[in-house]
Amino acid sequence: MISVVGLETAPDAQPGAGIVIATGARFDSEHAEHWLERASFTLSEAEVADRRVITVGSVSETLADIAERCRRRPHSAAICDDVLRAIDPGATAFAGVVTESLAYSVLQAGPEFAGWLAERGPATAPDASDPVLIDRDGDTLRLRLNRPERHNAFSNAMRAALLDGLAVAEADTSIDEVVLAGTGRSFCSGGDLAEFGGFTDVPSAHLARTRYSPALALDTLTARLGARCRADIHGQVLGSGLEMAAFCGRVRAHPEAVLGLPELNLGLIPGAGGTVSVTRRIGRWRTAYLILSGRTIGATTAQRWGLVDEVSAEAWSCP
Repeated sequence: MISVVGLETAPDAQPGAGIVIATGARFDSEHAEHWLERASFTLSEAEVADRRVITVGSVSETLADIAERCRRRPHSAAICDDVLRAIDPGATAFAGVVTESLAYSVLQAGPEFAGWLAERGPATAPDASDPVLIDRDGDTLRLRLNRPERHNAFSNAMRAALLDGLAVAEADTSIDEVVLAGTGRSFCSGGDLAEFGGFTDVPSAHLARTRYSPALALDTLTARLGARCRADIHGQVLGSGLEMAAFCGRVRAHPEAVLGLPELNLGLIPGAGGTVSVTRRIGRWRTAYLILSGRTIGATTAQRWGLVDEVSAEAWSCP
């Protein structure tokens, strides 16, 4: 599943099929560029600005952790790597979201997701009367995810309400600023796990993800508004929450925000456009690391990587 190569390895070496992780400290070696570009990502204990390289405290421990995660979810890990290599960040968001969703559909019907559902068991989530708060102040439209008791876990009802709010912004060209935020302790902790597995019609789920997508609506608004389509994120910013925020033209993070893509735990890959939006911001290598390692990063690292544009606590008011 995972092949590990050193940056000094000759390019004619043939790693086994699957994920390739490069390691080493000689970034000026004769063959380093070949492996930096080809690998899923490169691990180093040295600080390196190259976005194909992830700096970690211990390469050996990180490799062991990732190998174990990939051993437990081999289909999801391999398909994740395939999707990230297949998507062109410079192409339309729709093309990338379709590719992602087709792969997600395959995994939805697979044994790893079924195993996670069996481990989770039956689950229900309380309804929220106003899953998204929509307020207009002059030419600014504010959309606040509003399930604070569940860290704004993204539910079907929240998705529908957010789409309604974004449709208003798309239709009314007098709106020249859109701000996406969340109430309570977190921006969004990702998809509501209690709802996973509830929609067993996989083809219809694919069509819903690609034809009624908040992420694609945010991408359209960003094309029109640029940085005036903004996400203000705080607390847990995970899974679909991070994926949607990354489509915004500007992302402002609270200093204590925690960002990550945990979908591999479920036997899935990101399904809300993250293989497009996150990859556009930080490249496929760091995106692959976030997914395959399951590790989270703080706001400072996210800003250094380009996943957020500003770290500030000044304007935060999250009732």
